[in-house]
Amino acid sequence: MRLELATTRVFQEKTIPDGLRLAGWAALVHALALPAPVRRPSCVSEQHISGSRREQGAWSVFDKRYWPGDSLADQLTFALRHEDIDLLILKRVFAAVPPTEIQAMVRAAPLGIPARRAWYLCEILTGRTIDVDDAPNAAAIDILDSKAYFTGQPRLSKRHRVRDNLLGAGRFCPVIRRTKALAEYLELDLAAKARDTVGRTGAHLAARAASFMLLADSRASFEIEGQRPPHNRLERWGRAVLQAGKNPLTLDEIIRLQRVLIEDTRFVSAGLRPDGVFLGERDHNGDPLPEFIGARPGDLTDVMSGLLEANGRMREDGVDPVLQAAATAFGFVYVHPFQDGNGRMHRCLIHHVLAERKFTPPGMAFPVSSVMLDRIDDYRTTLQAHSGPLMPFIEWRPTAERNVEVLNETADLYRYFDCTEEAEFLYACVGRTVERDLPREIDYLRRHDEAVRRIMDAVEMPDRVAENLVVFIRQNNGTLPKKRRDGEFGKLRDDEVTLIEAVVNDTFAG
Repeated sequence: MRLELATTRVFQEKTIPDGLRLAGWAALVHALALPAPVRRPSCVSEQHISGSRREQGAWSVFDKRYWPGDSLADQLTFALRHEDIDLLILKRVFAAVPPTEIQAMVRAAPLGIPARRAWYLCEILTGRTIDVDDAPNAAAIDILDSKAYFTGQPRLSKRHRVRDNLLGAGRFCPVIRRTKALAEYLELDLAAKARDTVGRTGAHLAARAASFMLLADSRASFEIEGQRPPHNRLERWGRAVLQAGKNPLTLDEIIRLQRVLIEDTRFVSAGLRPDGVFLGERDHNGDPLPEFIGARPGDLTDVMSGLLEANGRMREDGVDPVLQAAATAFGFVYVHPFQDGNGRMHRCLIHHVLAERKFTPPGMAFPVSSVMLDRIDDYRTTLQAHSGPLMPFIEWRPTAERNVEVLNETADLYRYFDCTEEAEFLYACVGRTVERDLPREIDYLRRHDEAVRRIMDAVEMPDRVAENLVVFIRQNNGTLPKKRRDGEFGKLRDDEVTLIEAVVNDTFAG
């Protein structure tokens, strides 16, 4: 099949530099008018390029020798050899062309690596069987290059002579590239560092640190949503987090956790939502101005089933727990399956995976929400970097209820995504909790307990009073506030106040 690769100067709102022509995914999307974003489009130059490849603004530019040709097979082969894999585009290519095109590609090169990969992916993504004989007996190839991607355990397909090492399956499949940042995080072995930190801490002190970090995570998770909840709602969040990981992750378990998070369901339909959902603002008439729209209600059951299947596969294959948590939790929040509580459940799923995989010490939840709140701009940028490019391919209209109704087929937009940036962001959050927040919390509690003991040795008083003194002096930069000195601590002598202030400042020095 020859593609109509007429010269164009603009592709998906990006101006193509002079002397370049689209190649690979961008060429396929343009020629076949596919509804899919190309996040890092490639071009081939009319000239030779030093080093054969360079990055030029939004473009990956290849030397003229890389021009593959004008056929579907040529451009598909180029994309599979030289670009990051994009399962969304692949599926839409397979849906747009007759099966005979893939059939011809395979028959022309039955042992070719791109042909076998395309053949296998076509069958698992579309559910169609291509009318070709099984591949000749030859060395099997991996679907993903394990040097370039994080992969699952390979499963041999004798028909195609390929090993499926994807992180998911046809209904839902994230991709995580093996970047330098992620490789460095894995080398840190943060789970072992956390166990070592807790192991050097008394059980009682570790339990208190866990309690304080859980409270901090609870508050932060609501603050990310712009809410300041009463204490009982914080407690519900804490219960949900502590229950995470104790039961297998199924749709029923996720809905059960949602009910823990949201006890009053008078105004919320529990479980998978029956209507649309969007993130964004409303105009002065109350009509939606969406920045992102979740999956259609009719697609939720199948997409969520695929997400949970992928999560189970990553768990069984021993994929790194933080990578699994990123793929599952961010995949969930992009689908946005509930009417309310999607953001909190997304962060709860992080705790679920890390607890189930025993990455976190028993009974402890890393306060990743606190780090996300501290890095809220980075968090939003990470979310929008994926969701933003999808919006031009979602057709919608406002409903009478001032909600949104999606008008086109969009399920595949939520099934396949590159989770690399999300994984890097989550690993950075986990890294801070392990290397800074957990040791700092334990250190603070040790110093706090030491200060309370020394105060009570110096002046006989209940431990509650001593604890309050520590808090007030710390909050007032090392001195007891005059209002407190004249009020509830008015019975203390001046020399005792001076001594207590010295104790607190000495204990917390450094």
